[in-house]
Amino acid sequence: MIWNIVDRRKRVYRWKAVNAIIEALEHDNSCSDADQAPETDVSIVVDYEQLEGVSVQQAVAWASQQKCPVTLYLYDEGSGTTSEEHFEAVGNRI
Repeated sequence: MIWNIVDRRKRVYRWKAVNAIIEALEHDNSCSDADQAPETDVSIVVDYEQLEGVSVQQAVAWASQQKCPVTLYLYDEGSGTTSEEHFEAVGNRI
């Protein structure tokens, strides 16, 4: 289930093909000024999953079907999942 969306696309009007990453919402707890999410049971937590070349609608539907609260990250096709861009960005969340 989506509780947050972070849109990192530079081409924000492109919706046919994007890359999507989901992470457990609780990963955001360390961010300054973040709402605090409860910890998820380890049997259903999603630490990291990705899809490439999907529509924004498909990414939202996929993230919505997760059993735990997630943050959905959207990237331009060819970004985020295929580079270290996502990990560098989330490494600087604080």
